[in-house]
Formats: sequence, structure tokens, C-alpha cells
Amino acid sequence: MTAIELRGVTKQYGDVTAVADLDLVVEEGSIFGFLGPNGAGKSTVINCLLDYIRPTEGQISVLGHDAQEETLAVRERTGVLPQGFDLYDRLTGRHHLEFMIDSTGAADDPEAIAERVGIGDAIDRQVGGYSRGMTQRLILGTALVGQPDLLILDEPSTGLDPEGAHEMREIVRAEADRGATVFFSSHILGQVEAVCDEVGILQNGSLVAEDTVDGLRNAIEAETTLTAAVEQLPDAALAAVRALADVSSVSATDTTVTVQCADAAKMTVLRELETAGATVEDFELTETSLEELFLTYTDDETDTSDHDRPGEVLTQ
Repeated sequence: MTAIELRGVTKQYGDVTAVADLDLVVEEGSIFGFLGPNGAGKSTVINCLLDYIRPTEGQISVLGHDAQEETLAVRERTGVLPQGFDLYDRLTGRHHLEFMIDSTGAADDPEAIAERVGIGDAIDRQVGGYSRGMTQRLILGTALVGQPDLLILDEPSTGLDPEGAHEMREIVRAEADRGATVFFSSHILGQVEAVCDEVGILQNGSLVAEDTVDGLRNAIEAETTLTAAVEQLPDAALAAVRALADVSSVSATDTTVTVQCADAAKMTVLRELETAGATVEDFELTETSLEELFLTYTDDETDTSDHDRPGEVLTQ
């Protein structure tokens, strides 16, 4: 079953097209990474999913509901961590969690949620004294209330230190393990790569790629860096590796060979080294990172604007 489905979605602001004829499918129970440079249209799509704004054209289904005609049904089953979310400075973390629990009719324990997101010792402090990272943890906690079927997380690691970012990823995995779908927008690509089952890359309002990270690598024939530690390295071995069709570059020291090659050629490289008289003691592989793939798909075109389009701020 699909958790999110967009068909022919277009959103225009006057003569500016924020999203253009977008088709997108996110399967139930998956963790989907939604990527794109600033101004690509990511927040526009998220706002349309939640019916904060309406598309100019197209249809959107969320958890089997029409996003425009059955908005309440969608929101009852969705937890949201948006950008630009304002808390009430004079209220405590407990107050915020209890308000969310009461308003959704959930049976959650606010203290258990606070412990889960790492603010258990601050639950009774006014949030005006929270750090940015603590605020982000609290908002994540409110999104988890009621065990929603869908989590929409827009830049969830904002303000978090490395430990906090790791804990956030563990929570995302745990939510997916219990059957929730996670729609995860982030500019920190290493975190997306570490947690997402599938990735979609948006550029200028259009989906330019949608696949697993490995699938994206294969689609652009991304290369792998193979670094081999050798006991000895005859000149003939280097010449033999350089002659291979799927090798783009070779460099070496007395004890190390570094080869850029197609992923499918890595074992051929190792066999060629051994056949030519090099004794390979160990090797390691470095695949193309998601960041490098992202730059390839988007052609490194970015916009430094704070939001996708003027006036486009997530609110709840």
C-alpha cells in the first residue's frame, strides 16, 4: 500500500512555478529521504501534503485519504516536525506534550516521551530557556504522540549535536520498525544516507531522481575508490590495471594502490593485481557518497533563499 501518492501536482505563485507536474510515490512502512537545494520546492510539497496550501493542479493521496477532501483524517494519523515551529516560551515541555496528548486523545505518558527524545530532565522547565537542540527534541516528541502512521520530518536534526542526531536517527528507525512511514527532508545528506530506504531528489520543482542510494549510484555509473595495501608492486601490475576498460585512474606508493573504477570492476582490479605479481594484503572500498550523487543530479545549482517561495512558511 502507498502512504503518499502525488499525481501531476503543480503549484504556481503567480508566474512562478514552485512545483511542476510532480509524480511521487512513497510506500507504507518506508523511510523516504526528500532532498533538494533551497528553492527546489520541498516545503511546497510538504505544505501540500498537509493541506496548508493547495496545489494549482494534480491529486494528492496521504494514507489512502484525499489530502484536500479528507484533511482531518490525514492530520489525525500524521505526526509533523516542521521548520519554523514556534513554542510558548512561558510553558514547560510537559505542558506542550500534555496539550498534544489531550488534543489528539492519545494515552501517551509525557514523561516517557520526554525521556525518549532526551529532555526528561528538562520536562518541567519553561521552554523559553531551552537550547535550540532541546527545542527540536521537544517538537520531535510532540510529533511522536499517538504513534502516528506517518511522520513528516522537515530538517529534524536542526540544532542537534552529533549525539542528538544519532538519537534522532534511532527514533526514526524504531518508528519504521513498528510500521510507520517516515517522510524525511534534510540537507545533511550523510544522515539521510544512514537512515533512508529510498531517496527522491527535487530540482526546480521537478523530481530528477527517485531510487535507493545504491540505485542512484548505478544509474549514473558512479565510481568506487578501491585502496589496496600491497607487499610488493611490480610496474607491470600498475600497467595491467591502467589498461582495464572500467578503470579511470590509478595512483600508487610503494605499499598502496588507489584505483578509481566502476563498482562492478573492483574484483577484476584485485585479480589483475594478483595475476601481475602484486601481493594484496588488504583492501578497502569507498563508494560515492550521497552528497556527491546529490551534486551530480542537481548540477550543484543552489538558491540561498530561506524558504522555497515567498510566503511559504510551515505552520501548525
